[in-house]
Amino acid sequence: MRKTKFTIASLLAGTAILWSCQSGSETKTPDEPLVQAAYSKEEAVKRGQFLLLAGGCNDCHSPKKMTPHGPVIDSSKLLAGHLAGSPMPPIAASALQPGNWALMAPDATAFVGPWGISYAANLTSDSATGIGAWTELQFIQTMRKGKHLGMENGRPVLPPMPWENVGKLSDDDLKSMLAYMKSTTPISNRVPGPVTPDKVPVAK
Repeated sequence: MRKTKFTIASLLAGTAILWSCQSGSETKTPDEPLVQAAYSKEEAVKRGQFLLLAGGCNDCHSPKKMTPHGPVIDSSKLLAGHLAGSPMPPIAASALQPGNWALMAPDATAFVGPWGISYAANLTSDSATGIGAWTELQFIQTMRKGKHLGMENGRPVLPPMPWENVGKLSDDDLKSMLAYMKSTTPISNRVPGPVTPDKVPVAK
């Protein structure tokens, strides 16, 4: 009888030790991510490049060269935004009134309408004047809330930026877009801030 009790006790103890070892091997360390990223870094950059091209981001965010066939993207300044110091054509006061035509700069990087003047941002990896210092959360919140840097008290993201549409992408796709932008050649170009309607210099 004693031998039987000893055997049962030994089996129970062994089972407990085995279970403990197995459980310990499955426990994640604090540094181990609970959810794996949807894309590797290389995949994210490629995915982001595809999304930016498909979304036509270069149409507004890349300076253009004027040719006999119209404006052509300047490949040396991809995603650099509206070039600081670029001359702007005269602006008619009527452009600031609702119901009239909105205006667009010759290289399609600046726009005028009832909101004032908006300039296409520098989306290159430059940390000082581009998007290089942005975090994933800042970019996602900006696209979801339509506020600069995603802050509640941030200035509105102005037309023609289609943030409402971009914001419908998944978090992983938005992260991929940022990953691609951060992989680009940094271009130092401090884009001017938006101009409110009352500060727009209109032609006399």
